[in-house]
Amino acid sequence: AVKLEAALPGRLREHLQTIARSVEIHAPPNNPLEGHAETYRQLVAAISARRCVRIRYHSLAEQADIGTRLSPYRLLFSRRSWYVIGRSSLHRDTRTFNLARILGIEVLEDAYTVPTGFSVERHLGNAWHLIPESGPDHEILVRFSAMVAQNVAEVVWHKTQRVEFNPDGTLEFRATVSGLNEVSWWIQGYGDQAEVLEPPELRRIVGQRAARAAALYAQDV
Repeated sequence: AVKLEAALPGRLREHLQTIARSVEIHAPPNNPLEGHAETYRQLVAAISARRCVRIRYHSLAEQADIGTRLSPYRLLFSRRSWYVIGRSSLHRDTRTFNLARILGIEVLEDAYTVPTGFSVERHLGNAWHLIPESGPDHEILVRFSAMVAQNVAEVVWHKTQRVEFNPDGTLEFRATVSGLNEVSWWIQGYGDQAEVLEPPELRRIVGQRAARAAALYAQDV
């Protein structure tokens, strides 16, 4: 880009520089993955050569450091960090691993093949973000207050979402999701401006967390 700019006529170059100075982009917070560049390079090499890797991983779900033999299918950057998706020998299933929590990696000689028809989109299904859960999908219904309704409606949060404004300015938000945990954290981010109406299980999850939060703030500091 710098070389192309340098080759432009002076007047055009000045015009483009003026335009460039009038635009700023503030990217959302992201994980800089400091110290993980080598992990990234080894995964790229393993995926290119279709070689398995052995990783040590700090699992938040299992609250422990685990080891697994991984057939890495895809590297994915989503929202704030890099992830690798592949079949884990420990879980005997296709799983998603955050590169920032890989503690060690070794590229093996063992070859693997990517299943026919595999795609990130098919694997994730209707997951709210990155973690599809087993079992049938859930139809969720959340009512947002008039204060945040427009903010919610103007963003495409999920590929299945349907929104409808009520006469009083509140918003009915519907979506079909594979699992309730990820979407529950999103709903909680709106605090008392969001109320889960369906399904009862999601309403219970959010309600219990809200009660625990209220108990924390009821205590004297």
